[in-house]
Amino acid sequence: MQLWFARGSEVSIRQQLVAQVVLGILGDDLAPGQRLPSTRELARRFHLHPNTVSAGYRQLARERWVGQRRGSGVFVRTSKPETPLSSALALDQMIASLFRSARKQGISLPALRAGLRQWLELQPPDHFLLIEPDVELRRIVVADMEQAVSFAVQSCGLEDCSQALEGSIPVVLPNRLETVRKAVSDGTDLLTLRFRSVPSSLGEWLPAPSGTLVSIASRWPDFLKLAHTMLSAAGFHPDSLVSRDARNTNWQRGLNQTAAVICDSATAKDLPAGCRAIPFSLLAESSVDELRRYVEFVSKPIESL
Repeated sequence: MQLWFARGSEVSIRQQLVAQVVLGILGDDLAPGQRLPSTRELARRFHLHPNTVSAGYRQLARERWVGQRRGSGVFVRTSKPETPLSSALALDQMIASLFRSARKQGISLPALRAGLRQWLELQPPDHFLLIEPDVELRRIVVADMEQAVSFAVQSCGLEDCSQALEGSIPVVLPNRLETVRKAVSDGTDLLTLRFRSVPSSLGEWLPAPSGTLVSIASRWPDFLKLAHTMLSAAGFHPDSLVSRDARNTNWQRGLNQTAAVICDSATAKDLPAGCRAIPFSLLAESSVDELRRYVEFVSKPIESL
């Protein structure tokens, strides 16, 4: 078992020992049932006071990370405690995982330090950047993102994405991932959004009410096709569905005579008064949650590093 101790630190040697053993168990460096070094062996190897090591082992036993067998020593328990980690220990776990991954990739400690220093000196991103060549789809996804988060959202096509990356969190749709990867520099991290499940989105409409006239409106042709297909499959009669391409002149005419308008988030803003708009978000809830986590991370950086 590899251990490091910083003498003269504000953190006691006992707590350093406890934290490293816990991280070793959480990271599976210490396997269930594995025997830990004896108090005497650990004290001799690292020039520690035996009472300090003994106190650390007793704390680990109280917190149910290890078990003590009389005459046999201290062993890692077969099951991990279910108590939630403290924020400090959770941060330590993330840092330990980073160093473990770097070691497996053959990255030297000086190189890792240099990379961390460079990352921390960078100005944190202040907006999302959606990279999407389809202009109309771009408008829709940007509108969905702006409804989900308070963070600024910008967008661009493939031809100008390299120049627009600075200061951004680049975002792509799943079907564009490989195309965008070829357009940006190597090593650029891309946040991939996921599309919303169509069946879950149609839940409130099932079973389909008979004789109800429903409109479908969007500037994106694929949205019109998808919505028409799925509503028909859900039981709406094709004659009860009115499709309107919002790129055309007078596309809004007569929409307020229908029971509701199925539309994308961008088109919803342009509907005439009196329409019952039912915006269909393209983004999966898991992607919305991920966007919010990114915003929280950027807004509350890990200052203790």
